[in-house]
Amino acid sequence: MTVINSRQRLVTALACEMPDRVPISTYELVGYNSKAFENNDPSYARLMQAIRDKTDCICMWEPHSNAVFLESSHPVDIEVEESREDDATVFRRTIHTPKGDIRQITKTIADVHTVWQTEHWCKSIEDVEKALSVPYEPVEYDASDYERIENEVGDNGIIMASLSDPLWMAADLMEFGDYTVWAMTETEHFARTVAAMHQRCIENLRRMLDVNVVDLYRICGPEYATPPYLPPEFFKRFVVPYVSEMVDLIHSKGAKARLHCHGKIGQVLDMILDTGSDGMDPCEAPPDGDIALSEVKKHVGRRMCIFGNLQLKLLERGTKEEVEETVQECVRAAKEGGGYVIMPTAAPINTPLAKKTEENYLRFIDVAIKYGRY
Repeated sequence: MTVINSRQRLVTALACEMPDRVPISTYELVGYNSKAFENNDPSYARLMQAIRDKTDCICMWEPHSNAVFLESSHPVDIEVEESREDDATVFRRTIHTPKGDIRQITKTIADVHTVWQTEHWCKSIEDVEKALSVPYEPVEYDASDYERIENEVGDNGIIMASLSDPLWMAADLMEFGDYTVWAMTETEHFARTVAAMHQRCIENLRRMLDVNVVDLYRICGPEYATPPYLPPEFFKRFVVPYVSEMVDLIHSKGAKARLHCHGKIGQVLDMILDTGSDGMDPCEAPPDGDIALSEVKKHVGRRMCIFGNLQLKLLERGTKEEVEETVQECVRAAKEGGGYVIMPTAAPINTPLAKKTEENYLRFIDVAIKYGRY
């Protein structure tokens, strides 16, 4: 088969067709975004050069928004206190809503590229009412950076934006355990909250697409309604109709949608298909998930492109033999007929990059190239 460029390879796989080889994505390690931390950290330099030379870039980028709180651009009165606790910087934020104050605490650690939320905005239904009392104003988007990212990526891959679904917007108001109790015991109140979030999400998505359209949109949040957290009927009620509307809107602009759902998807796989999404990730195998990649492929066929499913912990802690064997297993399980992109479930966020992680990533890439050819 004729060798094609990375953009063509990914577009072909997303269409559930067969390119020259299985595309290789390194997920959040993006080779063609000069502003990404991994491209500006010397400890990542060797790996990132290999990623640019050998893999197929799915560049994570979205236009800047003026969102302030809960997908709204309405100005709110926020007090912020910053302090140091051991090696962490802690931020305590208090919002003065029309119905009373709510507080959130987050922390960051130097050389770890993430933010931990240690106290959520809402601890009760009364707090949710306070949060919802902040008026909604649609978000405005600035896509002035798009020309830069488009030029950097070129034919080396595609561009992907990330979206939150309304379930995630509602659930993340509370600590995870509190959220599941809220959803199970105050279901109609939870349903009204999700519906309110959907009106915001869909309007803001419409405005985002009006400003700029990229190749692929990753929709995050459905995993909050997978077993054992919530029963499958909750996935049907709180994920399928809302994500389906988002997917339809994305399709109307000529773009593709990928549903992001960690965890146990076996009981909701048909519902994921019902959303009309073009792809799904990360399709985790047991024990992290509940269905083997080969079974996902058998069930999905050519109706949806599969992305996955190398666990990051394997790349960080696995032996050379474990990495090679797992990569070969993934390719064997999902390669047939096309519609598969091999990809880790996450990416390292620490600085400096551990040598073992680097070596395992390089091994994963080379083995995937060797065994992924059609």
